Amino acid sequence: MDGRGLDEQRLRLLLEVGTSIVAELDSEAVLQRVLEAGRELTGARYAAVGILDQDRKELERFLTAGVDESTRRAIGELPRGGGILGELIRHPEPLRLADISQHPRSYGFPPEHPPMTTFLGAPVLVRGEAWGNIYLTEKEGGEFDESDEQALLILARWVAIAIENAHLYEDIDARRGELERAVSGLEATVAITRAIGGETDLSRVLELVVKRGRALVDARHFLVLLVEGSELVVAAVAGETGDEAIGTRLASSQTALGEVLRTGHAERLTEMSTRMRLGLGELADRAAMAMLVPLTFHGRGVGLLVALDRLDSAAPFSAEDERLMRAFAGSAATALATAQTVEEEQLRMSIASADQERGRWARELHDETLQGLGAVQVILTAALKQDGPAALRNAAEQAVRQLETQIAELQGLITELRPAALDDIGLEPALRSLFERTLEAHDVTVVAEIDLDVEAGRNSSRLEPEIEGTVYRLVQEALSNTAKHAGTDRAAVRVIERDGQVSIEVSDDGRGFDHTEPRRGFGLLGMRERVELAGGALELDSRPGSGTRVSATLPARHVGPAAAEPPSPQAGAA
Repeated sequence: MDGRGLDEQRLRLLLEVGTSIVAELDSEAVLQRVLEAGRELTGARYAAVGILDQDRKELERFLTAGVDESTRRAIGELPRGGGILGELIRHPEPLRLADISQHPRSYGFPPEHPPMTTFLGAPVLVRGEAWGNIYLTEKEGGEFDESDEQALLILARWVAIAIENAHLYEDIDARRGELERAVSGLEATVAITRAIGGETDLSRVLELVVKRGRALVDARHFLVLLVEGSELVVAAVAGETGDEAIGTRLASSQTALGEVLRTGHAERLTEMSTRMRLGLGELADRAAMAMLVPLTFHGRGVGLLVALDRLDSAAPFSAEDERLMRAFAGSAATALATAQTVEEEQLRMSIASADQERGRWARELHDETLQGLGAVQVILTAALKQDGPAALRNAAEQAVRQLETQIAELQGLITELRPAALDDIGLEPALRSLFERTLEAHDVTVVAEIDLDVEAGRNSSRLEPEIEGTVYRLVQEALSNTAKHAGTDRAAVRVIERDGQVSIEVSDDGRGFDHTEPRRGFGLLGMRERVELAGGALELDSRPGSGTRVSATLPARHVGPAAAEPPSPQAGAA
């Protein structure tokens, strides 16, 4: 059919319809326009489009025009392709009838169906294969004629082109969406790798992982579970799951959690009946779906990532979501395992440092205070064995002098632990006092340069107690090492605050040592740990015969300025 015999008005309408539906990229909008155009072109009262299923044996969808909603509900189930409608499925070619009831395949209409007599149908062939059919019934003023059939065939060809275009666009759009999600996921994976690649604080890493993971798959709830012995512990949460869930312990045996952890294979759960098997207990009470992805580091399961429900849709987690989450889990597992190792190492160093510090003070008390008190005991015991008041008086005087010495030494030890001047009048006076005691006790002269913003009048607040204490103990420990090990009578100390940092340097020209080898009794571990805990960095430079230099930088964190004094009554009156 080439359209000859169609009047100009109908040809114009076909051209207009064809142009509009071919330009339409939404297949649903195409079908609605086709129903309207079929009625308009032929004068039919009713129009329908039947779309075939994948096997092309029956109708999967059936759309109508001209039948009101109440009638459609009264008719009930829509046709699947029996009777006359099935004739076009079996024989995809035009069919025109003056009376439907006279066709041998006709078996009538269901109750409440509107009466229909005349019929015109044409197949829609997409790339030569049957896609569906267009049906028209009840032509106004008589029967469908040859020109109606020609118009419907042309319309069917327009529909085939429009449907193919719409499907191609929808496929491209879907693939573009998949690519965008994949790129977004890869960007998120790269971002998390960069964000946590240099991060070693476990709590910060957990926060980054749980927030980025939730955003990656648009989850309503997201949890990080870490292995502790034979259990899993909720280490971090994001979304609608409250922070009170953190610390919850979950059994891993005979649950989906344990199975994923054991096998190293991710799992997506969509059935509500799997909730008991899931193993999350009350944490998944309102969840409709879950995705479990293992955190594996060097072949060892360190935990799980758990996503529960979509944030803005009921769509299940897809294979693409799982792929992205597996890639994300690789970076997350490395970061978490590294942070856990660093935390364990810091704890080990802290314990070793504390043990070293306790050992130092134990030696001080044993070598000085305990021996001094033992001497007092010997003096008094010997006096009690002698006769006469003169011997007792002499012993008492010796004991008093010995006790005075021990009291002074204990006061010195207490001052070294944390001098009162450090809290009362500031860091510089405390350091000056330390230099004087070093000279008196060890005959080591300290050449000092101290320039702190607060003391120089450039800042109205003192450094935080933690920073002041760290500076003091670092200088104290370094001078103690100089006095005991360097074999020199001079040391230099510089404490300078500039540009938001405090720089500390303690140096001497003594015998030095190989700083690459562990040194017992030098307190280096304690110094390094103390500086790092305050957010700073420590460097040690020493070589045999070339002296020793200990240097560090700390953040110059200040406490708030002191509150201004209230004005005097006289000033207020003025």
